[in-house]
Amino acid sequence: MVLDSYRPITDRILKRIAMRLKGVNPDVFTWLALVFAILTGYTFYTGKESFLLLASLLVGISGFFDAMDGALARVSKLASKRGDFLDHVLDRYADIFIVGGLMFSPWVDDILGFFAIIGVILLSYMGTQAHALIGKRDYSGYLGRATRLLILVLAPLVHYFLLRIGIVEIYSFTFLEWVMIGFAFVGNITALQRAYNTFRQL
Repeated sequence: MVLDSYRPITDRILKRIAMRLKGVNPDVFTWLALVFAILTGYTFYTGKESFLLLASLLVGISGFFDAMDGALARVSKLASKRGDFLDHVLDRYADIFIVGGLMFSPWVDDILGFFAIIGVILLSYMGTQAHALIGKRDYSGYLGRATRLLILVLAPLVHYFLLRIGIVEIYSFTFLEWVMIGFAFVGNITALQRAYNTFRQL
């Protein structure tokens, strides 16, 4: 929801790119998004300081491919239930690989990472569960996927530069741990909010 005001701009840009890629199966981009998400998770997992910059780039590429599959499907008139289903399934795997990579990195406590994953997955699940039960997806809240990906592009960069100037922790937590705390708190609160919104309409 936070980035919704910019959506018309990004949609126009993606549409122009998609028009040049007609003929390519949108599912190719769906799978590429997952591949780059896996690579992102691995770069976090390695714990190499310089890889934080690479992780930021890989998240951005994964997010771009994830946005392109839908744009290409629309302009090519190839949008389908199968494509939508595949996109949602692989998006959840991508979320797990990226946040899981952070969880197993030396910069994030396992417990914080665990609750962050719960928040991210339940947040997405409640949105699609609303669609299954009341026929309309619930994308309310402040931690939609576009927002999460933007945070995950910027967070490794900030963490890297903090390390370079000798700042390892801020009030007993690393910067990336603060990001995980945000994902855990906002994600779970928003998931419960979506669950409540759906329950009221049943």
